[in-house]
Amino acid sequence: MRKSTKRSVIAVAAAALTLAGLTAAQAGQNSASGSTEGTCVSNTGPAALLTIDYANGQLDSGIPDLTTTHATADDASSVVKSGDGHAVVHKVTLGDPAYVSDGAPRSESATNDVHEGKFVVGDKQRYEFSVMLKDWKPFAAGDSEAGDIIFQGKHAGGNLPSFYLMAKRNSIAFRSPTLGLQANVVDDFRSHIGEWMHFRVDVSWTDDTTGYYKVSTKVPGETQYTLRKTYENVRTFHPVNPTTFGYLKWGLYRPDQTLAKGDVPTRVIQHDDIRVLDLSQR
Repeated sequence: MRKSTKRSVIAVAAAALTLAGLTAAQAGQNSASGSTEGTCVSNTGPAALLTIDYANGQLDSGIPDLTTTHATADDASSVVKSGDGHAVVHKVTLGDPAYVSDGAPRSESATNDVHEGKFVVGDKQRYEFSVMLKDWKPFAAGDSEAGDIIFQGKHAGGNLPSFYLMAKRNSIAFRSPTLGLQANVVDDFRSHIGEWMHFRVDVSWTDDTTGYYKVSTKVPGETQYTLRKTYENVRTFHPVNPTTFGYLKWGLYRPDQTLAKGDVPTRVIQHDDIRVLDLSQR
């Protein structure tokens, strides 16, 4: 198995093994300490730096220092059976302080303290993840149009994300807020509520205008990924405040949503098969 030029990955056998350890970190931190290594999966494609599949039924997926949630509600984050394996569930109820994390209505997991879950300038990486919008109330005319963020490539140090995907109205949109980029990558998810949708984001991390984002999807009924949107010659590593790394977050973040605005009181989302792959050797 190949090693990434920037990441040290442990391979114990031809089958993927998850590092043992059940010490779950708490969510939403920007700390650079406690870096650990995750699962390495050997395949014929890009080398896998990190795989988070919740196979052991634990919130940290057996990866020491994987961040879970700061929300205090017992059901803000949990693990459920999903097919032959497990998936992580995040739940947010507006107006209830038990579902507030870092001052906002959200419940998220993150790789801020997992070495292979971080990115730096010069990395070329692929991020794959699966999402199920569980019992999701669709958008209807007159409803609040605020979106729910479901996955982020986040700059450390309290910076804005480099990119995120969000459920907005009845679509899934990709957005880079600092660059002012936004495009729908799933035009209408209503027929897929309660089903797994699969996403892939390829990023060349640069602090000049030579980077790229490439976003692909595979929705129910499709057998392979389809490229939905490409942004080339863009600065992908662009923190407002100085920082040396970024990391991934997934779950449910409901910015600018309140009961007073008529937003849906409770949302529930599931994530599974989060992977970080090295594209630098391709």
